[in-house]
Amino acid sequence: MTSNVSNHIPNGPAAAAFLSGSIGVFVIGLLTTLSEASHAIGSALDWYSPSGPLVGKTLLGIISWLVSWFILNRMWKDKDVNLSKVFTWAIIIAALGFLLTFPPFFTMFKG
Repeated sequence: MTSNVSNHIPNGPAAAAFLSGSIGVFVIGLLTTLSEASHAIGSALDWYSPSGPLVGKTLLGIISWLVSWFILNRMWKDKDVNLSKVFTWAIIIAALGFLLTFPPFFTMFKG
């Protein structure tokens, strides 16, 4: 007797985790550069005065990671996606996010 049960595990949830992590990194980098470029944005992100805008940047990055992970995981839960394409985009987005956090880069936009 043979079984029709498949042991295949879709790769969508893994792809969602990769991509959402890079989105969180990018948001932190973007907010770092924007807070340097604009005093108003830096002040808006200053949720806890002893640490300055760092708390706002990191919390918004964490929130964007969690929200994007939730959405992408729901979209790709039972699907197989092109993992190499998603991973390539995740690397590109994360690299841009890291670039945006380096002082030689974001100080070019200091307001």
